[in-house]
Amino acid sequence: MFGILLGLILLMVLAYLGWSIIWVAPIAAGVVALTGGLDLLDAYTSTYMSGFVGFAKDWFPVFMLSAIFGKLMEDTGMARSVAEKLSNLMGKDRAILGVLIACAVLTYGGISLFVVVFAVYPLALSLFREANISRKLLPPTIALGAFTFTMTAIPGTPQIQNLIPMPHFETNAMAAPIMGIAAALVMAGGGYFYLIWRQKQLTAKGELYDEPKDKSAMTIEDDAPNFILSLIPLLTVLITLNVFEWDIVVSLITGILVIILFNISKIKGFTGSVNAGANGSITAIINTSAAVGFGTVVQAVPGFERLTQMLMNVPGNPLFSEAVAVNLLAGATGSASGGMGIALEALGPQYYEIAMNTGISPEAFHRVASLSSGGLDVLPHNGAVLTLLTVTAMTHKDCYKDIAVVGIIIPVISTVVAILLATVGIY
Repeated sequence: MFGILLGLILLMVLAYLGWSIIWVAPIAAGVVALTGGLDLLDAYTSTYMSGFVGFAKDWFPVFMLSAIFGKLMEDTGMARSVAEKLSNLMGKDRAILGVLIACAVLTYGGISLFVVVFAVYPLALSLFREANISRKLLPPTIALGAFTFTMTAIPGTPQIQNLIPMPHFETNAMAAPIMGIAAALVMAGGGYFYLIWRQKQLTAKGELYDEPKDKSAMTIEDDAPNFILSLIPLLTVLITLNVFEWDIVVSLITGILVIILFNISKIKGFTGSVNAGANGSITAIINTSAAVGFGTVVQAVPGFERLTQMLMNVPGNPLFSEAVAVNLLAGATGSASGGMGIALEALGPQYYEIAMNTGISPEAFHRVASLSSGGLDVLPHNGAVLTLLTVTAMTHKDCYKDIAVVGIIIPVISTVVAILLATVGIY
């Protein structure tokens, strides 16, 4: 038990310091292996790598196709077209709402949150300038739209955080729709009203819009494709996944083909976009696989049985223990998909057995796992947070407190709401 705790602390501290989880995870796994009495070399070459390779085998096609889909949407201007239209519909008086909705539509349509940050930022900057809103609220607004309810809560979202629980609980992307919608309303509504309150607070202090030093970020190209055509690839992925119940791989391929068809005049540039998307997916899948490999070593040491007993004996509804496990591991790894991957690879069978024995729907376990992955993952060392702050030219000191409120505190509250619904049999 001590070795597991030490390995988790080491993983979290080194990740917080900015060290890549690709090589930090094996080191942390080595600590767990040594203190757990495992052979160090065998623990790495066999146990760790079996978890690493197993996750990559199952999920690499989704990571790669999702990255290619997002990159094509970005490079063809379709993502910008959707974001610009939705933002402008709200107008400068509701700039925060416009940015929030633009981010939400893009992520719910299957575009990676990293791509959304780059696509929405110039438009968000323009809206905040017109509304004279402090740039300190720009990162938390994007985070609320891209990192929370569309990633984990709204039923049917094609984001990986909603797909990973499916094989563990024999569910689909629409699992526990009432729980998901309720949690989404808490996250979206609570986060939005918090940001409006913060806007009034900052304005009262005289903190208004100021121009970023990087002037290139202020430039918006005016050759965006037609808005309706730009929406169709997003709708294609959503409809084929949830209405026709196609495999996510087939849905993403269909979405990619629709993008290519609608932008056939730009065909010469597709090779570069596809290459860039595929290459970008490598780091994402390896990071998550590295985290899952760490979890596989944890699962192999004798102390894991005691850890399992502790988690399973958390008082009250077993959904609470699942929420605690996923949240803690997502926080330790700084990754929603990584933390959930570790938790479900290790504990998924036990939670599924509980679902079968207690009458609690496996869909409830699916939704709680997904929701919990989007809680403590947004700690300061989270990769998406670091990317967001870099792109927006802001610092943790400027706005991390607000990111934490909309990305950690409110999502955790929404998970509790979802669990309470499940407790009374509402899924």
